[in-house]
Amino acid sequence: MNDFENQKFCQSCAMPMTEDLFGTNADGTKNEDYCMYCFKDGEFTSDMTMDEMMNFCIDKMVEVHPEIDKNEASAMMKEVFPKLKRWAND
Repeated sequence: MNDFENQKFCQSCAMPMTEDLFGTNADGTKNEDYCMYCFKDGEFTSDMTMDEMMNFCIDKMVEVHPEIDKNEASAMMKEVFPKLKRWAND
């Protein structure tokens, strides 16, 4: 397997995660499904809709990856976000 197959992604914002970015459960243990920006102390840090989260993340993705434009980022997120745990039941 390559590194991408082993890569964990936040199940709320789709950010690639390493152990130092894991969110925390109510008991203080690490939560491997969500990043520390989306999930802290057993709760989501913001009450966003999936569309609001995608719009927020589009700007971040373009900022971090200047080779990707907003349309490309939006298209990728529209494909990925509905499959993430947080949004799969929406």
